[in-house]
Amino acid sequence: MLATLERIEILDVADEIAAMVLESEEAVYYRQCANNIRTNQVTQEKISQFVKMKELYEEVQRFGKYHPEYKRVMMSIRTLKREMDMDENVAEFRKAENELQRLLDEISVIIGHSVSEQIKVPTGNPFFDSSSSCAGGCGTGGSCSCSA
Repeated sequence: MLATLERIEILDVADEIAAMVLESEEAVYYRQCANNIRTNQVTQEKISQFVKMKELYEEVQRFGKYHPEYKRVMMSIRTLKREMDMDENVAEFRKAENELQRLLDEISVIIGHSVSEQIKVPTGNPFFDSSSSCAGGCGTGGSCSCSA
């Protein structure tokens, strides 16, 4: 019974942390940027063109350079990808996404390391992973070359 109450308290605190993250500058900015992408017609058109070309690209990839449309599709997909990536709304969204991910990574590291420095925290960010003595994770033969 005591373990159940403790678990409920932990989950309540987790909900509080989640609410704080949702109210953070990073999350607010992320939602604002996502909304800008959804509501901007020019940005949506660039994304739509890229998605259509990506479908054709995947079809061409099955046959490789022997597909009759290979060169045209390869040039088009690169051009459309660049146009989409250079769009101000897409660029701002990616920046906001990275900032929010960085906040979540920091929270994960703090929680994991408060339990133990050996806790593996999958951040996907080498900055945080290198702070652990076993960045690749034990059992995978990570950077510490352990096999425990």
